[in-house]
Amino acid sequence: MKKIFLLAVLAGGLAFGQSKKVVASDVHWWGYKVAKSEASSHEGTVKVKSGDMVMKGNQLVGGSFVLDMTSINSTDLTGEYQQKLNGHLKNGDFFEVEKFPTATFKITGVKKNNDKIYNSLVTGNLTVKGKTSPISFPAKISYSKGVVSLVSNKFSFDRQKFDVAYKSTMQDVFVKDDIDMLVKVTAQ
Repeated sequence: MKKIFLLAVLAGGLAFGQSKKVVASDVHWWGYKVAKSEASSHEGTVKVKSGDMVMKGNQLVGGSFVLDMTSINSTDLTGEYQQKLNGHLKNGDFFEVEKFPTATFKITGVKKNNDKIYNSLVTGNLTVKGKTSPISFPAKISYSKGVVSLVSNKFSFDRQKFDVAYKSTMQDVFVKDDIDMLVKVTAQ
C-alpha cells in the first residue's frame, strides 16, 4: 500500500510540476511625481519574504511570491530624508504596512513572447492592501541544472487599483499613478 501511495505522489508531482524555492531576489521600484522622469522620481527596493516557481519539464508554469512590505526602502535618498520617505511609504498615505505587512503575486500563466531578450510574458494576480488585480510583464526565463531564473523587463502597474493613494485627493494629483518595477528571482 505504501508503494502505491508513493507512486501516486511521484506521478502527481510530474503531472503538476516541480516546485522550486526562491533562494535569491532583487525587486526594484520607481515612483514618480508630476512628470514621469528620473529627475522627479524616487526609487528603492522591497524584499521577497518567500516564494516558489513551478516547473513542468523546463518550462515555468506557475508560482507565487510574498513581498515583505515592511522592508520597502528608498535608495535614492540618505539620512533624515530617506527615513521620512520610508515612513511615508509605510504609513496610511501609501502601503499601510502595519495592517498589510505583505503583498503577493501569483503566476496564472506564462506564454512565449516575441522578444529576443524577454522571451516570456508572465501574467498573474498582484494583491496589495487586500486588493487583487491582474498584471502582465515581459521576462527572461531560464532553467539550467535545477535552477530557474526570472528577470523581468521594467514594467508598470497602476497603484490606484490597490488603493495605494494619499488620503487627500489634492495631494494625490502630484504623484503619478504608475509604479515601475523590475524583478529578478532565482529558485532551486
